[in-house]
Amino acid sequence: MQCVVLVSSTFTLKEQMSDLLADFQSVVTVQNEVALVENSIRMQPSVVLADLSLTRDSSFDWLRRLLSRCPMSRVIVLSDYPESSVREAAFSAGAAGFVLKVKISSHLLHAVDQVLAGHRYGTGSQLS
Repeated sequence: MQCVVLVSSTFTLKEQMSDLLADFQSVVTVQNEVALVENSIRMQPSVVLADLSLTRDSSFDWLRRLLSRCPMSRVIVLSDYPESSVREAAFSAGAAGFVLKVKISSHLLHAVDQVLAGHRYGTGSQLS
C-alpha cells in the first residue's frame, strides 16, 4: 500500500503523521498541491492525505485534477476548519475522507481503513 502525504510545515503534525503511518509501504512527503498531483500521477497511490492548509486553491481544483489522473486513489483531506461547508466542499470535489487535524491521532487510521474499504469518512462519523 502506498501513501502520498501533503503535510503541514509544522514539525508536530509531520511527526504525528509519521508515527501513525509507519506501517505503510511508501510514504512520500510533498510541500504543495502541484507536487502532490505530480507525485500522485507518478506513483498512483492507494491513499492520498492532503493538508488543506498548504493548498492555495480553495476551490478544490487540485483535488479534481488529481482524481482525474488517479481515479483509483482515495483522498483524505486534513483540515483545521470544522465547518461542515468545508467538509461538504471536499466531498463534492471527490474526497473520500475528511479529518480535522486536532483529531488525527484518534481518527486517521480508521479513516484510511474506511476509505480503502470504499466508504466515505468524516471526522466523528462514517458516511455512506
